[in-house]
Amino acid sequence: MPYSITKYCVQCNDCISKCPTDAIKVTEDGEYWIDPTLCNQCEGYSPEPLCLMACPVNSPVPLQAKKGRNKAEPRPITNLDLFLNGKTNTFASAIVIWQLSNILAQRQSLPWEVDESGYLFYQRAVNQGRGTLMFRITEHGDGDFAEPLKQESARAAIAELDIRATCLNLICAAHTLALERPWEQEFTINDQQIERYLGLEKRKDLSKLAKLTLIKNLMQQICKVLVTIEWPRQGKIPGFSVPEGRLWQLTEMQHHVQEDDLGCKHLTGLTFKIKAGEWARYFLNQEGYRHRTAFYQYGSLPKSVLTQAMSIWQQHEGAVRIMLWLLFKTKMGKDQRITVQTLMRIAYGEERLMEASSQSSSHKRMMRTFESDLEALASYGLKPLFDLETYPVEIQPLWAKLADLPDDPEAALEFWLEDGGSDRRLTDGAPRGKWNRLMNARLSGFDLPEDWEQKLSVKRSSKQSKAQGKTKVIGHAQFVGSQVIRARQQLQLSQRELANRIGKSQSWVRDVEKGRFQPNIQDQTRLHQILKAE
Repeated sequence: MPYSITKYCVQCNDCISKCPTDAIKVTEDGEYWIDPTLCNQCEGYSPEPLCLMACPVNSPVPLQAKKGRNKAEPRPITNLDLFLNGKTNTFASAIVIWQLSNILAQRQSLPWEVDESGYLFYQRAVNQGRGTLMFRITEHGDGDFAEPLKQESARAAIAELDIRATCLNLICAAHTLALERPWEQEFTINDQQIERYLGLEKRKDLSKLAKLTLIKNLMQQICKVLVTIEWPRQGKIPGFSVPEGRLWQLTEMQHHVQEDDLGCKHLTGLTFKIKAGEWARYFLNQEGYRHRTAFYQYGSLPKSVLTQAMSIWQQHEGAVRIMLWLLFKTKMGKDQRITVQTLMRIAYGEERLMEASSQSSSHKRMMRTFESDLEALASYGLKPLFDLETYPVEIQPLWAKLADLPDDPEAALEFWLEDGGSDRRLTDGAPRGKWNRLMNARLSGFDLPEDWEQKLSVKRSSKQSKAQGKTKVIGHAQFVGSQVIRARQQLQLSQRELANRIGKSQSWVRDVEKGRFQPNIQDQTRLHQILKAE
């Protein structure tokens, strides 16, 4: 429980120098108060609070929960709310923002290195290695001066990063897109807005102080990352260099407090003023984009990504990592194949994947975790599409197999009777060698939720002919699917019966009928032979 200073304080200044966490502040009126988001009762420093030991009048007391509602007091004006349509908002989707999300989500899983001076850094090559992005960690998330941390201190700071800070990164990326010159202009956001974006206003199990502490900690974390950019010439845009600086600059943080009868000050709100770093001059520059001297990169951010990440991050951290990775894969189409190894590397890191590959007990646990994370993504709406050649039904997760279970009770009974008489039942254990087969398996892509689908139309490609070509392919796939449905129904065949005749799974037939992909020439020929489709 943090401490607070009562009205009996004589302002002797003795406590300020004693506080090891710099939690004791002075208000504009010259009154002393203790920031409860920083006070830890001197744990790890002293058996008793040092402010209490130094105070001549015993003014510091344990902070009790504030009773009653917080008074409505005027606050600084903030920028307009995001997600005005309740679903999506544009956001800056530059590679700098993507890599910051990776750092906050994957933390120690990334290949951090140590330079000659002992500083820890993470480097990402761009444009076939012709350019680089280098990231380092600093100790504090505010202030103009940002000294990077050396190896041990940096690793400790990285271990303390919270995956939920990626949500604040995306929120800031959405707000900064509304500014004309974001590398010079700042935006203002408060705790009430952030609570709504993250769904925290529905968390009745958290006190107001707990929510404020969390929001403040996450906001400071995204401001601890430094970036250095060496970008090569790309088309007509000349190469450029960005010296090391904060990716997000916390220019001001206001604490809103209210006083009770004892004079104890309770923290009731926070207001942040944020400015993008120098990177925005080159990646979020509308005027420069018109003159072909800079980029202007943006995408569409579904609000559901924020609320979903906040709700499943503890049980399904791997699923959150995959979801964030897919959000930034703007070039990924539904027909693009993704290997299981790639997804596992994103979800669990290279080191854990290598460990699982060498130990049978480890790879069994990782398979269970991976399938559970895929189920969490499917429940959210990011349904994986299994490539049946490399990811056949027998090695798919049980929840995916049960997706074929009919809703009709009689059809469901017939389904289970057929399954019980087959050589390979759904409830049978994993086949021998499943891990090795998974390492060579692929996904055809992911079905996208409705609010993710809007992302595809936000950023228009200049290569219009390619976009039109893709539209035609999807339209043809839907036409083939409608043919299959009509012909199957005329023959009074179920999806399962048709799947058995063609030698495919029921989910394959369902995906064809829904137009999720176009069958190859051999499969189309086989379908025509069975259905006699025109």
